[in-house]
Amino acid sequence: MPIVQPPQAPSPHQTESIGKRFFWLLPGVLALVFVGMMALWAELNAAQSHKVYQETLVADALSVEAQLSGRQDTERVRLRDVAAKLTLVTRDPDSNLARMPEVVAGLDRLWNRLVWLDDNNQVIARAERKASLSANPSEELRIQSTGQADHYAAPIKDGQGINRGKLLARFDITDLLRSTDLVWLNRRYEVNFVSELGEVIATTASVGRPPLGTTYEKPLAGFKNTTLRLTPFEAPESWRQHPKTLALLSGLMLLGIAASALTRHEMRLVVRANAQTQTEIAWRQAMEDSALVGLRARDADGRILYVNKTLCDMVGYSRAELVGLVPPLPFWPADAVDDMMARNLKTLAGDAPAMGFETRWRHKDGQLIDVMIFESRLVNAKGIHIGWMGSIIDISERKRLEERDRQHGETLAQHDRLNDMGLLASELSHELNQPLTTILSYSAGLNMSLKQLAGVAPDDLFAMNEIVRHAGKAGEIVNWIRRQASRSELVRKHYDINAIVTDVLQLRKQHIMRAGAKLISDLSPDGAEVIADRIGIEQVISNLVRNAVDAVNGQPRGGVIGISTKLLNGSNGGRREIEVTVRDNGPGLQGRTLDMLCTTFYSTKSDGMGLGLGICRTIIESHQGSLLAEEAQGGGAQFRFSLPVVTPSAL
Repeated sequence: MPIVQPPQAPSPHQTESIGKRFFWLLPGVLALVFVGMMALWAELNAAQSHKVYQETLVADALSVEAQLSGRQDTERVRLRDVAAKLTLVTRDPDSNLARMPEVVAGLDRLWNRLVWLDDNNQVIARAERKASLSANPSEELRIQSTGQADHYAAPIKDGQGINRGKLLARFDITDLLRSTDLVWLNRRYEVNFVSELGEVIATTASVGRPPLGTTYEKPLAGFKNTTLRLTPFEAPESWRQHPKTLALLSGLMLLGIAASALTRHEMRLVVRANAQTQTEIAWRQAMEDSALVGLRARDADGRILYVNKTLCDMVGYSRAELVGLVPPLPFWPADAVDDMMARNLKTLAGDAPAMGFETRWRHKDGQLIDVMIFESRLVNAKGIHIGWMGSIIDISERKRLEERDRQHGETLAQHDRLNDMGLLASELSHELNQPLTTILSYSAGLNMSLKQLAGVAPDDLFAMNEIVRHAGKAGEIVNWIRRQASRSELVRKHYDINAIVTDVLQLRKQHIMRAGAKLISDLSPDGAEVIADRIGIEQVISNLVRNAVDAVNGQPRGGVIGISTKLLNGSNGGRREIEVTVRDNGPGLQGRTLDMLCTTFYSTKSDGMGLGLGICRTIIESHQGSLLAEEAQGGGAQFRFSLPVVTPSAL
């Protein structure tokens, strides 16, 4: 299963860092650093080469000096050999000295004069070179100046080891230089031997091969006032003098600059494309967030990849809380998780209805919402199915409107029925008035007859009195209904409120007893008269008592109904009022308000019409009073209404 990542919208207002802004300089900087490192390496290498060059120059000078010193040591040894044999020469010392093979070899080799001195430095014998040494044709050392000479001295001892004089061998320095092998040195240097006066004694200088290096001079320890001067033919070249090296480094710099320029150009294109992408994403995000339809993208496993703002507002969860969730989802109702999971599996399997389906979600605050969901396949750029895209429409308002229209239709139908019932009640009250009048007349006459007869049981007289009283009450109610339906002005008189309450309780006594409720009455001892429509106030109290009886009917702890009257002094701007309270220990209001209870056709009873409390409120307010509903202390409901009391001045 391919891993699907939700699209991430870059922030269009994100500040670009300095490093990213000047990133295009990196190739040029790297090229500059590389060229600098190469130049440093070349400089260090040149310094090392120069050091080796100087060390080689010094070593070669020391080698020449060692070679000359070695030659001198060899000549001294040979001179000592000659001195050791002179003790055998007794006659004709000059001839014998000149004929000695060692002396002949020395004169041919280096010596140009040999002198034998006794203890007093008197010359005993001499030997001289007859002709000058011939120069070696291959020798490149050319003698520039002659005449500088030096000598070797060797002591002459007798058999007892006593000094008997000394032997001196004189030689020219130029002969020593000429006889020394300097061919290896001539290939590298221009060699000059210089006297103390700066005069060049011998040199290998050539016009066709000028020296290029730095001259090095070293005084020769084995020679008096003679200095060796070496000038190399080749000097170590600096990397700055190599055109190829400079061209290579320059080319690297140009490549770095060109790379930086290309990078800057590409970065500008990327920035421009990124800005366009950000703009398009911002437009798309704005359109998605402003859409009235919730959008949701899920992968093949049902994991949420993306939601828009409308969907977040619909369920009350933020985008961060929803993205990445897998079913079951937090906005699914707890009692419908199994059904939701089954439908989700069908959708992921590709069985989602093409026309969409309705379901119910729960907002984060607990409110239920009705939604319509349309699912479609989500594919990537290669056309591979990677998930599902859902469009969610909140149809809660539509559902409420449909329900309101339905209820409105029912209300209109109820109103029509009530209108018909009102007309029917008006007709019935008119028709019933005559029978009730007849019943009342006959029952009154019968009652008078029974009172004149002797031996009539008291219970029979009581029953007849009740028939007369109830028939009269029925007639009053019928007449009250006729007056309500007609346009005639209602007749209000002075009545004692306690008497009205007592009459109502007497009428509802049987109803209360059948419900098994206990009645507690607490009437004000002060008494109070009100100007009222007696039948209307009786209907209000009767309706409140009937509702209390229905509320406590079937209570396991036993129903209790309380009714009381209380005189209020100084309330409502000083107006005296009488307050009538009806309470019960039933289930209470359960969060319902008086406005809700007085709504037309609203009823908590399955067989109720939803008109009683609304009519009661209308009757009380028509008497300039007020009706209140509240929870009773200890449980249950409590209804109170107040009526203005007749002041003594009004009597």
